[in-house]
Amino acid sequence: MQKILLVLVTLIFVVACKESNPKERLLVDSSGIVNEVSVVLDNESWKGRIGEAIRDVLAAPVYGLPQDEPLFTINQIPSNVFSGFITKNRTILKIEPGKDNDTQFLNNVYAQPQRVIVVRGKTQDAIIDQIQEHGDRIVESFKKMEIYEKQRLIKKSLYNTAFLKEKIGVDINFPTAYRVAKDEDHFFWIRKDVNTGTLNLMIYELPYNRIIRNDNMINQIVAIRDSVGKAYIEGPTEGTYMITEYAYTPFQTETILDDTPALETKGMWEVKKAFMAGPYINYAIEDKRNNRWVVVEGFAYAPSVEKRDYMFELEAIIKSIKIK
Repeated sequence: MQKILLVLVTLIFVVACKESNPKERLLVDSSGIVNEVSVVLDNESWKGRIGEAIRDVLAAPVYGLPQDEPLFTINQIPSNVFSGFITKNRTILKIEPGKDNDTQFLNNVYAQPQRVIVVRGKTQDAIIDQIQEHGDRIVESFKKMEIYEKQRLIKKSLYNTAFLKEKIGVDINFPTAYRVAKDEDHFFWIRKDVNTGTLNLMIYELPYNRIIRNDNMINQIVAIRDSVGKAYIEGPTEGTYMITEYAYTPFQTETILDDTPALETKGMWEVKKAFMAGPYINYAIEDKRNNRWVVVEGFAYAPSVEKRDYMFELEAIIKSIKIK
């Protein structure tokens, strides 16, 4: 009887394997540097109008940085050499001329996790129209994949954030390379040393009536961060502290974090009476359930070096937040 059961189980297993998608089972892990996109396009088109349209979308400057840096680093690959390990790159934009006008957003085509966006058009103008029409979605799609990848890397060595859960009911993933620089009055300043400076996170809560939804919200956020900077983020000498740089107009938009409405604000900070400055990204999360706002901000101090990837790391950390 046991032999019969063993044979039946084996047969079921074999049939199940045959019915499953072999492509899914054989997919290898994707690869690639964070924020690098492979563009599959012949050299002549890359140098021409199609390449220019792609660069306008993927290499547009990141808002909120002190100098122009592209959204993505682009690695152009001629169509005739797109094979083998190159197809395993995590983010791929593939241009296919001479076909019906179409843009497809595909997952896990050659590896996993992977996002492949295929743009088709019968003419150059048709392809350019597709790129321009779907530009925002293309950027957002690649960015989501890169946030996912950065968060995956961060999870390999997580700091124990039990103190945040206990004190303010917030969970957030950041690596052990960070340290808690300040923990007082339900305000937390978390830092990491980098080659030329520091990456910083601030986490705190506000009463729900502290931010009023109206046309003046951006000024409210600036006023709040200035008061917080004065109270908690001291500068290098006595009497210096972090404020918002008013010469650089902050940008604000609405978003969702942990299925909760949030205000996203990007801008520049500086230290009052000191020569220190850098970019920040601030999220005010509308936690109606607990009658409060939870504010999480990332800011970088890294003079003389590019800051895109530093700010991207802070954004990926912030977007892991969970409100308990």
